[in-house]
Amino acid sequence: MRFLAVLLFLFSGIAAAQSWPARPVKIIVPFAPGGSADTLGRLVAQKLSEQLKGSFVVENRAGAGGSIGSVLASTAAPDGYTLVVSGIASHVILPLLPQGTPYDPVRDFTHIALFGGPPAVLAVHPSVQAKDLREFVLLAKSKPGALSYGSPGSGTQGQLVAELFKQRASIDVVHVPYKGASAAVSDLMAGHVPAVCVTLTTAAPQIRAGRARGLAISASSRLPEFPDVPTFAEMGYPDLVATVWFSLSGPANLPADIVERLNAEVNRALELPEVRERLKPEGIVPQLLTAREFSAFVADEVRRWGPVVRASGAKND
Repeated sequence: MRFLAVLLFLFSGIAAAQSWPARPVKIIVPFAPGGSADTLGRLVAQKLSEQLKGSFVVENRAGAGGSIGSVLASTAAPDGYTLVVSGIASHVILPLLPQGTPYDPVRDFTHIALFGGPPAVLAVHPSVQAKDLREFVLLAKSKPGALSYGSPGSGTQGQLVAELFKQRASIDVVHVPYKGASAAVSDLMAGHVPAVCVTLTTAAPQIRAGRARGLAISASSRLPEFPDVPTFAEMGYPDLVATVWFSLSGPANLPADIVERLNAEVNRALELPEVRERLKPEGIVPQLLTAREFSAFVADEVRRWGPVVRASGAKND
């Protein structure tokens, strides 16, 4: 009888996976509408709805740096009907901060597919006497502690990229945390802070208009949209390759068939010319990984940024 019960359970699971999705799938975006997570989540939801002939509905559940929505996803039934837009902020940096999170970013989730994300950019006000990254380093070394940079906040990717750059360049530049990247860029334009390290998406309009000077981006190669902005790597900082990446995840123990199907369909969507054109102006280059590769990537990111977070002194807001 026990053997028959196990067989029945297995066959019912296979049948459920084959008929999925039989009802609307909820994709939780753990941040407010309008940001990169929301944009990517809605774009992918639209394409999944078209490709799988189903309904993928985005639900914004913002708060606590992405923790509230992520907790809801981690505690949902592992049936493929509740997913979450995960990312480096909510699934790497936040769990590493002193207060941590109620969830383990690796153990409590099934990581499905990587979307990609914009790189960070170190940009300065035009009045700063540094035309490139080398001159910025020389300027900082000539005036230890005199220069400052703004970031979207304590523990954000902007701060961590800047702090890693400071470590590698052996410079003393003061961190000024803001309540979001837009506020940091606004103060840069007003001349209240000489430099910022934020997502390229946020600073792009000012760089294009010549109201800010991009010194370096944390992408692996120069972006066609910003051919005059070099990478940190080509300027002598090879380990400063990092994006503010976003992704799709679900509760732990999602059926393998559903995971593989979602991974294939997300990657298919990200390869569409219209999707790549939509993401190009924001400096987002899709990164296509298998589910297994992406799960390993998340674990590697936690290990990579742990020492940087601790050295930065970043705290929960």
